[in-house]
Amino acid sequence: MPELCRFFNIVIKMLYSDITQHNKPHIHVYYNEYNATVGIDGELLSGSLPVKQLRLVLAWIAIHEEELYAAWNKAVRNEPFGTIAPLR
Repeated sequence: MPELCRFFNIVIKMLYSDITQHNKPHIHVYYNEYNATVGIDGELLSGSLPVKQLRLVLAWIAIHEEELYAAWNKAVRNEPFGTIAPLR
């Protein structure tokens, strides 16, 4: 699963052709023993994260929404999508 970004021990990934389980554009988020699937619109689709880390992820999504949709469109077409800047 290609990594989009990593910040504050949070790893964000996106799969190629990942439209079978969740139809909407989304990312996969990993933090220690937690993992979650979060829609680019900010909806928690599955899994869980501590509140602080979820808020950080939602802020990152808000800042990079256009880049995330562009990456999603490339991923659905099995095209490389690169990385996105982390929160600092």
